Amino acid sequence: MANEGYADTQLLINGEWCDAESGKTIDVVNPATGKVIGHVAHAGTADLERALSAAQHGFETWRKVSAYERAAIMRRAASLVRERVDAIARLMTQEQGKPLFEARAEVTAAADIIEWFADEGRRVYGRIVPPRNLAAQQTVVKEPVGPVAAFTPWNFPVNQVVRKLSAALATGCSFLVKAPEETPASPAALLRAFVDAGTPAGVIGLVYGDPAEISAHLIAHPVIRKVTFTGSTPVGKQLAALAGQHMKRATMELGGHAPVIVAEDADIALAVKAAGAAKFRNAGQVCISPTRFLVHNSIREAFTHALVAHAQGLKVGDGLTDGTTLGPLANARRLSAMAKVIEDARATGATVATGGERIGSEGNFFAPTVLTDVSLNADVFNNEPFGPVAAIRGFDALEDAIDEANRLRYGLAGYAFTRSFKNVHLLTQRLEVGMLWINQPATPFPEMPFGGVKDSGYGSEGGPEALEAYLVTKSVTVTAV
Repeated sequence: MANEGYADTQLLINGEWCDAESGKTIDVVNPATGKVIGHVAHAGTADLERALSAAQHGFETWRKVSAYERAAIMRRAASLVRERVDAIARLMTQEQGKPLFEARAEVTAAADIIEWFADEGRRVYGRIVPPRNLAAQQTVVKEPVGPVAAFTPWNFPVNQVVRKLSAALATGCSFLVKAPEETPASPAALLRAFVDAGTPAGVIGLVYGDPAEISAHLIAHPVIRKVTFTGSTPVGKQLAALAGQHMKRATMELGGHAPVIVAEDADIALAVKAAGAAKFRNAGQVCISPTRFLVHNSIREAFTHALVAHAQGLKVGDGLTDGTTLGPLANARRLSAMAKVIEDARATGATVATGGERIGSEGNFFAPTVLTDVSLNADVFNNEPFGPVAAIRGFDALEDAIDEANRLRYGLAGYAFTRSFKNVHLLTQRLEVGMLWINQPATPFPEMPFGGVKDSGYGSEGGPEALEAYLVTKSVTVTAV
């Protein structure tokens, strides 16, 4: 029953679903049971070369399609995604672990993202510049950069692909993605909707295999003109360096370590509801997940008590089971990582207020955890835990909390709770993050920029700025003769 509807995943090359030429596959494991539920094709060099050739031909076709026709195809794809939301969500939960209601929300949001980018692609404007010589005409033209190589992670198998895919297609680029081997079926289902909607052969491609081998091959290849990556900061730096060596444009959405500043005048109930939900969403395996809770000492005890109650009220279990609000970690590696985080926190003086341990012996379940009195030397306050762990530390002055929030090299997202406009202004001006949400949970809508600063990357995957990364600017001046 748990594996119902889960099938093996193939490569998508030149509009056809196919196995790897070698026949090699990779096991796909359900993180709730630890059991193999399927397989995904493992691309080799020959498969990659075919995919690259298809991407080049696809680009030559797609760039000649009008923005209006591209938008129509994308909207048909969005409609198919909506029709298939339940089936795609079920695939995602089986391979990734998140509760089914979270998977449905991710797939539903994907359709919204596709539609927004489809419409925004019709508003990619150039401009006419008044000339100094009245016999001349000066124009600025926007053109697609070319075939795109994308690399996406397992924590949001559909969301992380659809942002890149939609921006690329809306601007006239072809798109070849190496999606995550651990969660292959749901992104494949997303791309199937585009194929079924009438996207020409070669415009979109999908491969799986050895991440290092594929990234090295694709980024260095002359067909690829743009690289986009979502993942860890260390890997992102390696890929950005490789892209730089070959003069490839790159967008990097990398790791975060989001601070949550709860000011003295904050609404505690609102802060716990919003930040708590964001913290334990997808078992904390979210790049914009709140991680460092900086709470004013006058309300720290009350906030901690409420957050512990929130954590203890979560229902941990298989994401396909009704009522589950916290699923398993995506793989066994995350269990080991969480154990090390907790051990280090205790060793540096922190108290485990709730959780802090694995649940059961089958599957990758870890209890929602709240740590208090966390030292600045603790690993959890310096490196992204990427799990269901909230670490709390007090402060007396808001400026001190801001300094602590800015101390690390990360700068992806931040959260704050306050009733004071003065505090809002200070936080807006001082926090070194690409995205800041105040008195609310994260709302990464497609019309808003999505990206970080410092070691959290560069470029945006939301808003009009996202399309700019897939466009080149051409200056054209003509003089009448």
